[in-house]
Amino acid sequence: MSGLRCREIEARDTTAIIKLLTTGFRADRRRAYWENAIRILSEHPVPPGLPKYGYLLENAGVPVGVLLSIFSMGPADDASALRCNVSSWYVEPGFRSYAPLLASRALKHKDVTYSNLSPAPHTWSTLVAQGYKPFSSGLFVSLPWLSGSVAGSHVEAIAPGTSADETLSSFELQLLRDHAQYGCLSLICELNGRRFPFVFRVGLKFGVIRRANLIYCRDLNDFVQFAGPIGHYLARRLIPLVVIDSNGPIPGLAGIFRDGRPKFYKGPDRMRLGDVTYSELAMFG
Repeated sequence: MSGLRCREIEARDTTAIIKLLTTGFRADRRRAYWENAIRILSEHPVPPGLPKYGYLLENAGVPVGVLLSIFSMGPADDASALRCNVSSWYVEPGFRSYAPLLASRALKHKDVTYSNLSPAPHTWSTLVAQGYKPFSSGLFVSLPWLSGSVAGSHVEAIAPGTSADETLSSFELQLLRDHAQYGCLSLICELNGRRFPFVFRVGLKFGVIRRANLIYCRDLNDFVQFAGPIGHYLARRLIPLVVIDSNGPIPGLAGIFRDGRPKFYKGPDRMRLGDVTYSELAMFG
């Protein structure tokens, strides 16, 4: 089709993109959600040479498709690694045969690890065909306040005066600060002079019960170790549940595993459980 092309979203496109996304996700996300998402992306620093907002499909200069992407630098064993959370994707019905153009453009960076954290069930086979693999198969809904206390431990929210040291890296400190600005709950557990970072996104389950999704911890064993202190900290704030990406029941935690809610990744570095930072789940709410 002449006049059809795929390109990076620019700042001048954001009003049209918000309108397109509001139309595409009318059933469950209002315009205010997309206005907030675009504002956050506009303020989010991205690694050099990568798009700030994502990609659009346009016909004769009019956007008819959009794929938001969130690029960031993630921690790796030896060095920082490029990551991208492929977020909201919508193409107008008359142009859906061209939707693969968006996917191929977004996934062209071979040195980037991509994640898709909230795919609709009917897209799972498509993701697998694109080279994605699941890194979690479901969710573990835990009651951490049922876990035992940890003598000498202390839990507190990140504060303006919090500083990095040998037990809390400058990368993790910035991560905690960034996610607090997104509206997440950024906590530090301290035990015997060592500090352990945690990030949670608080929301509602079943429309009434407050729950916290685990966005970040260094290792799931850290959460298991500090489940009691964290659980009591959250329970005092009327948050009884913590939801954790998992591949089954988590030893040492009370709760229920719900299978059939997979999250996917594609790229050189396998996504690990306990780290969905700088993603739509963490940043947009």
